[in-house]
Amino acid sequence: MDLSQSTARKIAELQAKLDMKLGPEFISQRPGPGGGPKLTYAEGWKIINLANDVFGFNGWSSNVVSLNTDFIDFSEESKRYTVGVTAVVRVTLRDGVFHEDIGYGMLENSKSKGAALDKCKKEAVTDAIKRSLRNFGNLLGNCLYDKAYAQEVVKIKVPPVGNLLPSR
Repeated sequence: MDLSQSTARKIAELQAKLDMKLGPEFISQRPGPGGGPKLTYAEGWKIINLANDVFGFNGWSSNVVSLNTDFIDFSEESKRYTVGVTAVVRVTLRDGVFHEDIGYGMLENSKSKGAALDKCKKEAVTDAIKRSLRNFGNLLGNCLYDKAYAQEVVKIKVPPVGNLLPSR
């Protein structure tokens, strides 16, 4: 398939954007499970805003392929629920290119089964969207899987900003 010069230029520009790494203003940290090392991540709304900036608000879409409740445990002692949910989401670009990935949501010690399921489903879908988008490039979160980069970028202190593309 022969691409026009214009199409080839647009693809190259898009690839250059996707090759950029997230700046510190897009990165957050939280305690690791069981008091382990901090986890470095990008919040869902920030990655979705970046996807809108890169692909256009109508240049991509997401679709829930599957949503499964892995478990609902109820403690008779505490009268609380612990819930886990898995989602598989497909992110498709306007030209048909897509990536799928899995996400997970879990809540412990919820008073309400319904509220726990609601929170877990949303968390699982958001996680799956983020994981699917990261497959398109560093700008959409793949750079956070580079442990050396993640360790260094969190040392940079900057005030949070809105929908700006990060620099290389």
